[in-house]
Amino acid sequence: MSRADELFIQNCRQILKEGVSDKGLDVRPRWEDGEKAHTIKCFGIVNRYDLSKEFPILTIRRTYLKSAVDELLWIWQKKSNNIKDLNSHVWDQWADKNGSIGKAYGYQLGVKHKYPEGEFDQVDRIIYDLKNNPSSRRIMSNIYVHSDLSEMRLYPCAYSMTFNVSGNRLNAILNQRSQDMLTANNWNVCQYAVLVHMLSCVSGLVPGELVHVIADAHIYDRHVPIVEKIMENEPYSAPEFELKKREDFYEFVPEDCVLSDYKYHKLDVKIPVAE
Repeated sequence: MSRADELFIQNCRQILKEGVSDKGLDVRPRWEDGEKAHTIKCFGIVNRYDLSKEFPILTIRRTYLKSAVDELLWIWQKKSNNIKDLNSHVWDQWADKNGSIGKAYGYQLGVKHKYPEGEFDQVDRIIYDLKNNPSSRRIMSNIYVHSDLSEMRLYPCAYSMTFNVSGNRLNAILNQRSQDMLTANNWNVCQYAVLVHMLSCVSGLVPGELVHVIADAHIYDRHVPIVEKIMENEPYSAPEFELKKREDFYEFVPEDCVLSDYKYHKLDVKIPVAE
């Protein structure tokens, strides 16, 4: 069993057994038919993935790694807030008529700030510090900017990364205010595991630990039977992950991420998404 499978099953069992339902509350999300999208949730789930041991991708259902990486690079590399720069349709429902999601996600990472060393956006500052100040305890990103929330089509869910170099290992903490366990959990885990691999590569480090902190880990009411079905699948071993070596973070493409012997269970059910 892969570590990702083990933690996903553990988290979902905890939510279904011990979670708190928001049934009866006037919640914001709605299903496509207009019905309120209720959840059952647990607060403060923390998962740890040692990237030096295996790549944290689910096998009890498929995670589309290249699409996940494409979205990651849309945010962290292109620093874009327009879905026209994205090759998938995962953001279509939150974009305006021009394709913009407002001052959200990639927009925030691309804003330049002044430092004694010069002007950097958040991504370039992280790379600069990993190369020049690896002992720093200030290497982090934050895209939850309160002054711009009113101009965001969707408030950031995964909003902050904190990086820490220990020896030659690059460790990171992903902070997430809200997590739809079925549609987004492993998608986000794989994305930020890849980011740690990429930043390690261009900084002369090796991938260490990814810690995922989830404030509100939830399963939507209409997702419960799907989650229960997925948890019945027999997990496979984690596949081997290989990243093409590059010196420049901005040269990475989704095809640089290769999984060998990725075995997974197919999911022949359409997953409804709440808005």
